[in-house]
Amino acid sequence: MPDEPKTLDPAARPATTVGDSPAPDRDRPAGTAPRDTEATTVTQATPTDAPAAPAVPVHRRVLVPVVLGLVLAALNLRPAITSLGALLEEVSEGLHMSGSVAGVLTSVPPLCFAVFGITAPRLARRFGPAAVVCAGMAAIFAGLVLRPLAGGTAAFLAASALALMGIAVSNVLMPVIVKRYFPDRVGTMTGLYSMALALGTSVAAAATVPMTDALGGDWRLGLGVWAVLAALAVLPWLPLLRDRDGGRAGASRTDNGASRTGAGASRTDNGASRTGAGASRTDNGASRTRAGSPRMDTGAPRTEAKAPAQAAAPRVTRSRTAWALGAFFGLQATGAYITMGWMPQIFRDAGVPASTAGVLLAVTMVMGVPLAFVIPRLATRMKTQGPIVVALALCGLGGYTGLFLAPAAGAWIWAVLLGVSNCAFPLALTMIGLRSRTGAGVVRLSAFAQSVGYLISIPGPLLVGVLYQHSGGWGLPIALMGGLMVPQMIVGILAGRDRTVEDEC
Repeated sequence: MPDEPKTLDPAARPATTVGDSPAPDRDRPAGTAPRDTEATTVTQATPTDAPAAPAVPVHRRVLVPVVLGLVLAALNLRPAITSLGALLEEVSEGLHMSGSVAGVLTSVPPLCFAVFGITAPRLARRFGPAAVVCAGMAAIFAGLVLRPLAGGTAAFLAASALALMGIAVSNVLMPVIVKRYFPDRVGTMTGLYSMALALGTSVAAAATVPMTDALGGDWRLGLGVWAVLAALAVLPWLPLLRDRDGGRAGASRTDNGASRTGAGASRTDNGASRTGAGASRTDNGASRTRAGSPRMDTGAPRTEAKAPAQAAAPRVTRSRTAWALGAFFGLQATGAYITMGWMPQIFRDAGVPASTAGVLLAVTMVMGVPLAFVIPRLATRMKTQGPIVVALALCGLGGYTGLFLAPAAGAWIWAVLLGVSNCAFPLALTMIGLRSRTGAGVVRLSAFAQSVGYLISIPGPLLVGVLYQHSGGWGLPIALMGGLMVPQMIVGILAGRDRTVEDEC
């Protein structure tokens, strides 16, 4: 059997997502069979089957490049978008784009995230999450290098799509990387990379226009300079390309009757003995002991069950919570990409200078730096995340109301309020980890919620461009943005309920 990433193996880590509550079978008395396990099913002992089996530690030499890689990858997940938003007017003039075509350009990010994000789980199973993220960073670098060289709109869109493809797969796999290497620090590590993501977003928004001016006013150079940051993000992932077992210390695996050793547990297949978490087994007519309880088999042939893997990979399309989470992700992404693509232009049309408009967008994005670290930690300590959803949506309503009534007069206040509202993104990522009990469940739920969400968000930026062009002002587009806060609040409350997708599948 080919080797698979341990992210997809629920036996590689505790069953809880955040570590705030015990697994359902953790306190089960020794010798008692796990719930919902048939008598003919032979399974390896897992942390939920035997309390004495600790989680296999991740080797320290792996943690350093993982943490550095997470931070650098997160820094690169938005500059390709926000740098373009700061220079959208110059790019539109340089490539002779109409308002509707510019709207299409701002809709490309969610389209690419939906199309390419759905491939991330399969790629992660085949090559490992770290290798896929490394390839994603390389794609971002290539796209950012090629985009300034484009001579027309089609070539510019193609180069942007290449960079966005790398962002898409990395978006999906960030929660998976956290769950894989830091199963008991989900909230903290989600906050760390969300904070880095917000920092990269805001720095790109604030610095692109000044850097473009310093480089002679050429928008092509202003966009291309961000390729340097993408090149740096590739480096930490290179040592992890062959890390298929999540960096587990002392973990090795040999199939076809050879032994498997991990955290002091060994296994020999094809009728040999299996020892795991203090329990030994001998198949095909031999006796089996689990947690000190003897059991004799009948000698009838058995097929090693794949029940654990199947249980860890629920069919999330059957879960109402998964659909609510996908809708919440989509509506918050709609607001985020409208903000990143159009907010500088809204301020510029209100009489705000271009450089100040870029700084205002940076203020909106930089609000996520502290809050992206606080909100995930707060969310993991709450049974339901509905109150956080409501608070963020109310900030968004206040910001859009201000943009509608007095865009220039209260520009800094509206930027801050919209920045707080945009922190629904790290909240959505945290809820992905909280709404599944297993690593494989997080993989599927992350891919599903982000792909569905980005599909939902595709029409938003395009519709804003069309409304702006045909109405001649920002009244209708801003009213649309504010109105979307209401359904976002509703589905966010549903997605934040205290349950997991495994309970509904």
